[in-house]
Parts: sequence; structure tokens; C-alpha cells
Amino acid sequence: MASFRFFIAISLVSLILISTLTPSISKTAKNDDVELDDDEDLRFLEETEGKKDAAPSHSHFNEEDDGDDEYPDLDDEDFGNYHDFDDSESDPYKEPEVDDKDVVVLKEGNFSDFIEKNKFVMVEFYAPWCGHCQALAPEYAAAATELKGEEVVLAKVDATEENELAQEYDVQGFPTVYFFVDGKHKPYPGARNKEAIVTWIKKKIGPGISNITTIDEAERILTSESKVALGYLNSLVGPESEEIAAASRLQDDVSFYQTVNPDVAKLFHLDPEVKRPALVLVKKEAEKISYFDGQFVKTAISEFVFSNKLPLITIFTRESAPSIFESDIKKQILMFAASNISEKYLPSFQEAAKSFKGKLIFVYVQVDNEDFGRPVADYFGVSGDGPKLLAYTGNDDARKFVFDGEVTLDKIKAFGEDFLEDRLKPFYKSDPIPETNDGDVKVVVGNNFDEIVLDESKDVLLEIYAPWCGHCQALEPTYNKLAKHLRGIDSLVIAKMDGTTNEHPRAKSDGFPTILFFPAGNKSFDPITVDTDRTVVAFYKFLKKHASIPFKLQKPVSAPKAEAASTPETKGEESKESDKSSDGGLKDEL
Repeated sequence: MASFRFFIAISLVSLILISTLTPSISKTAKNDDVELDDDEDLRFLEETEGKKDAAPSHSHFNEEDDGDDEYPDLDDEDFGNYHDFDDSESDPYKEPEVDDKDVVVLKEGNFSDFIEKNKFVMVEFYAPWCGHCQALAPEYAAAATELKGEEVVLAKVDATEENELAQEYDVQGFPTVYFFVDGKHKPYPGARNKEAIVTWIKKKIGPGISNITTIDEAERILTSESKVALGYLNSLVGPESEEIAAASRLQDDVSFYQTVNPDVAKLFHLDPEVKRPALVLVKKEAEKISYFDGQFVKTAISEFVFSNKLPLITIFTRESAPSIFESDIKKQILMFAASNISEKYLPSFQEAAKSFKGKLIFVYVQVDNEDFGRPVADYFGVSGDGPKLLAYTGNDDARKFVFDGEVTLDKIKAFGEDFLEDRLKPFYKSDPIPETNDGDVKVVVGNNFDEIVLDESKDVLLEIYAPWCGHCQALEPTYNKLAKHLRGIDSLVIAKMDGTTNEHPRAKSDGFPTILFFPAGNKSFDPITVDTDRTVVAFYKFLKKHASIPFKLQKPVSAPKAEAASTPETKGEESKESDKSSDGGLKDEL
């Protein structure tokens, strides 16, 4: 009987506990249901965007990678993409015919064994449709032929066929060229032409310097090579030879030679009776001869060659572009002028360049050259026949400075000095400020960027786009729909800027489209790059998370069909329903 009473007592206690906990459990379940409904609402909203409106999700490459030479336009901060200036009408997917019989074709099946069996191997990872690869192909093949019989082999890999191999070696663009030594690889940093490749490789596999003992050898070298440094020494072995050999390894794109023969020295424009050791740099340029007058040590020799190896003026072409943008000298002075007026200004430009050897690269851009000159001029916002001078800080910084005044020797030199001393005011391209700007998506240009984007009272989402960009065009309906949903939020601005015709130091893009978020009250810091799916839901979630000023959307209220139908009771119900509309469900908000 006692056990029965104990059982009854336990049952009663259990019932009381269950009845007490049930509301809490129900409430928790209800909350969970809200969260699930929220998820369902997000999915529902994403579906309602429609497939036609949905922009592509993340792509491994930006629009510029979809077609190598489809557009001649330049990236906002990548003037180094000099190959994009090629406006050739030839089929970019058609491989040109090249005699590359001395270039070894590697595939995943033979790659490792080949690298293991050969001490020195240069490997080009390429894509058949790549215009840059097509331009390199004949130079690469010629280099392979010239180096045939040496200790090195030149090879190539079709990265579009050998995907796993390309991923293993972190191939991010085309062409990617590596040099393997005993299986270890490093990127090839030199210019993409036969002479540069051959010179660079010979230095890597050889002593870095060669002897000239006869007149015939000297004449052949002077005829075939464009940049040659000759040391006129007391002996072909010993400290003098070691210093010049060490300097040669620091300058990949110049061939170094040494001689003790007075006749050879004379052929290189050296006085046979000059005090030895002596050094001369011979170039096939306007300034053909440069004489070294420093201490005959590795560092001084290397600095001399570095300062004098470039021509006084580099004419911008596809072939010369690598020597401009891959140079250790980053800062440039560019003169834009049509060919029919350039002769009047080039002499002063060239004379001024002599004062800035090793400090600035002087570049002449022929604006009436439609293949290369015009795209460069368009990038810099230069119109007309010129002359117009600009200073440019290079790819990393990408600041530009406009020369204002008459193009004379003294003024060019003063401009160069001010540039080096950082006394110039940067120039940024800008379209005209729109007369009206009351659309859902605000139009930003260079000259109203500060007013709109850097307004500390606003959270600003900015798309940097290019009119020709396919991804940008696909994103536009989604971006417009987002802006339409959010147009009632005063603290939030949805904006866009044409990155091909407008610039600002705070709007740096690495391709199109680039989407940046500038939080209110934090405009002095770098913007946040928006790395999310390109849908209304994903953008909305991003803004809710990162906006400095909290915001909430209210469900649009439709006008009542019949005023008489509204009673105090129904109004109360409507009020309750309105309260349920909150930040928790995007379906209700939007």
C-alpha cells in the first residue's frame, strides 16, 4: 500500500513538472519555428528574384579573364596589363603557326619525370586562346632553338588541358613561366622576348660572363645583341673578372663580356690605352655609348648598368611594354602626342630624360596609333593630338599627375624633379556630375565621390563596373532590385561608378565588377570588399550585418478596399499583425 501511495505521489509530481515546462518548451519550439520560417522566407525571396535577374555567383576569374584580348580597356589600377592594349581583329582563339619543334610538350603523365631528369627547365603554362601566349610563342620557340645543345630545355604545358597540373603550380593567369633548377621552381621575371629569355637563362646556367678574344667574335656580338656591357681587364681571371661576373647576375637583361684584347676594346669604343679595368655599355639606341667611371666593384657596376640600360625614351609598343612595366624603375613620365607633331617635342623630352637615368622612365605614347597608343591615352583620360605630359607612379600606387604648361626642356625637368619630390597634386578621371541623381541607384563619378560615398552619415554600397563587362550587365537587374527595396532607408545609399572613366584613391578595383561597402562613421578606413553571392537576399544580409546604422524595412501597406469593413476589432487584429512584421522575416520586410 505504501508503495502504491509512493507511485501516486511520483505521478502527480511528474504531471506538475510537465505542465510547468510545457509553455517553455512550446515557446522554444515556437521560436525555432520563427527561425525556420525566416530561412524559408529568405529562400522564397531568392526564388522570386527569377533566374533572369540572378547575377552569376562568384567566378574564379573576373570579367577581364574571360577573353584575353576581347577588350582593350585597362583595369583601374593595373596599367601593367599592357597586353590588353592589343586591339587586333584576329581570332583570339586561333593559335598562330609557330615552328616550336625545340619546345618540349609536357603533360601530367611525363611532367614529374622530365623535371627530375633535367637540371634546368623553363616551363610555360599557357592557354591556346590567350593573346599574350600567342605573342610569346614565336619568341619562346626561337629561344628554345638558340639554346639547343645547352644544359637547359624549354617546355610548355597547355593549362586548359592539364588542369590539375596548373592548379598544383598555382597558375593564376597566362602565360605563367617558371624556371626549374633541380626540381625547384621560381617565376621567370624577365621580358617576353627571345633575347631576354636567352640572356637570362645563360646567366642562370653559366658563369654570367663570356670572353671575347677575337675581332670576329666582337663584331658578331655587336651586330646581334642590343645591350652589351664589356669589361676591358688586365686578366680574364682574378678579382676584376669576379666583380664583373657578380654584377652580371644582378642585371638579367644585359649581356656581359670581358676582354684583354686592345683591338676588341677599340671596336667597343674604348681607348686601347685607357687605364684598366674599364667598362662600357653599348646599346642600339639614340644614346649608344655609356662609360663607367666608378669604383670597379659589383655594386657600383650593377648600379651603372641599371641606370643606363634603358633607352632615354621608350616608345610604347607591345614589344617595349615589358621593359616599362616590369622594370625596377616604377615611376614614369609619359608624353602623349600624334606622330605628325612629335618631332617638335621629342628632342626636349629626350634631353630631359638624361637627368633622370635610373630614377624615371620616359615613355612616348603615339596617340594616333590605334593598336596601342589610343588605348593607353584613353586609360589616362587623354584626348586630342597633344602634346600632353603625365607623371605616373606605377602599378602598385597608380597615381597620375598632369603637366600644365608649355613643353620645354626646363619645364619638363622641373616637372620631373617635383614628381620625384612628391610635390605634385594627383589627377583623377571623372565624368561630368549628373544634373539629376534621384534614381534608386545613385550615380557616382570622380568629382562627386567624396560627397556621396564618403558622407559619414551614410552607409554606402558601391559597385565599380565597366559598361562592356558581361558580369556587370548580369548583376544590374539584381542590383537595381536591391536599391528599389532599400530606397526608403535614409541612412543607406546604393551607388554605382563607371570604373573605366572615373577614378578616386578610395575606389580601387581588381576587376569588374568590384563591390565595396563604406560604413557610416568609418570612412577614414579602407572599405569592405563585398564577397558574397550576387542576389538580393545575400546583399541584404550583408548590409544588415555590416551597416553602422541599423535599419528595418516595413512591409508595404495596401490601401483598404472598403473603409466600412474596418472595425475596432479588425483594427486591433491589424495592429497585432503589423507588430509581427519585424526584422526576422525578409519575406515580410521586402
